[in-house]
Amino acid sequence: MTIDDFSLNRRTAVVGAGALAVAATLTACGSSATSESAPAAPAEPGAPAGALARVTDIPVGGGVIVGDTVLTQPTAGTFVGLSSTCTHAGCKVATVAEGTINCPCHGSRFGLDGAVRGGPASEPLAAKPVRVEGESIVPA
Repeated sequence: MTIDDFSLNRRTAVVGAGALAVAATLTACGSSATSESAPAAPAEPGAPAGALARVTDIPVGGGVIVGDTVLTQPTAGTFVGLSSTCTHAGCKVATVAEGTINCPCHGSRFGLDGAVRGGPASEPLAAKPVRVEGESIVPA
């Protein structure tokens, strides 16, 4: 075995170890992102394809988070779709409670229409148009 053979083997080992570390990191990131997302609404018989939730799943004066979408019902029969990404630092909002959508990272709060109700966010949540189809809420 020559020094060149040793260098090639050492280089291969270092590159291989780096690839394993990257793969492990990507796997860990992928699994945590999946576990934080809410599952899609179960397919109901007769529900349209791509349905986000049933109308009855969204309380009047409240809302739910489904994946990357916040669905709210500010007043009876009015449904709003919003991005679940906080406009302050890009964290995912975590709860809809007591009439606000709440971000756990820095305490930003948004109204059920997406408007800022408490900072540090200064921009509203982005709209995600939705519509009612039968008893389901679907992307518009």
